Amino acid sequence: MSNVTSADGTRIACTRAGSGPPVVLVDGALSHRARSINAGLATALASRFTVYTYDRRGRGESGGTPPSTPSTPSTPSTPFAPEREVEDLAAVVAEAGGPVRLYGTSSGAAVALAAAHSGVPVERLALYEPPFIVDATRPPVPGDYLRTLDDLVAAGRRAEAVRYFMRVGVGLPGIVVAMMRFMPAWSSLKALAHTLPYDAAFVAPYELGRPYPASSWASVKAPTLVMDGGKSPSWIRNAAAALAEHLPEATYRTLDGQTHIVKPAALAPVLEGFFR
Repeated sequence: MSNVTSADGTRIACTRAGSGPPVVLVDGALSHRARSINAGLATALASRFTVYTYDRRGRGESGGTPPSTPSTPSTPSTPFAPEREVEDLAAVVAEAGGPVRLYGTSSGAAVALAAAHSGVPVERLALYEPPFIVDATRPPVPGDYLRTLDDLVAAGRRAEAVRYFMRVGVGLPGIVVAMMRFMPAWSSLKALAHTLPYDAAFVAPYELGRPYPASSWASVKAPTLVMDGGKSPSWIRNAAAALAEHLPEATYRTLDGQTHIVKPAALAPVLEGFFR
């Protein structure tokens, strides 16, 4: 494990594995390297690539000041803005010696898109199911969605923040969300609740049930692969297909039999072919 320093001085923890052209993987919400959907993917890709994984701001061993937490040298008190996460990713890319092959899943795909749009050097970009809502196949998030998350986190109501995110943001049925508190991972999810507004800041503007604005990600010129799972709900698949149409150098692919929690065995060969 090593650390890189983001533009505002925050320490970002990252891990490098394998050898070959550099690949950077970006996690989605409520995850970090110790419990990441990308962990198995990193192992699968490391035989042909140098794979970088990292703890996004405020998670795992990375810095970033949670609400009501005094700052330390590794957790400066810089207020959060989406630009901070782009700067964090830029620091990892610089450590990798970019330009890189960049992959993001779920809200991590939205972070990866924003980074490519901002000029972080990306040679190829792969995105799996950014959770956007571009049509009427599911309700959009309410106008006060991000503010409600912020208020719940600021009040220390972590469990409620996670439930609200899962119910309103992810769109899970109420009974599923109610049962989550009995899962072994529930305490880990609550521990990361303060980062939910970070994810929402990248995603909520594109969860309004409307087509992507023409200017969105206009600077993304890298060849891009947008993917979804054949067993995923129609709203997220529609958003992925529309994103591939929206980006100038994008192709669209469905991974048969996969859901939002994509299996490394299904994803790794596709990424390997695209990145090579």
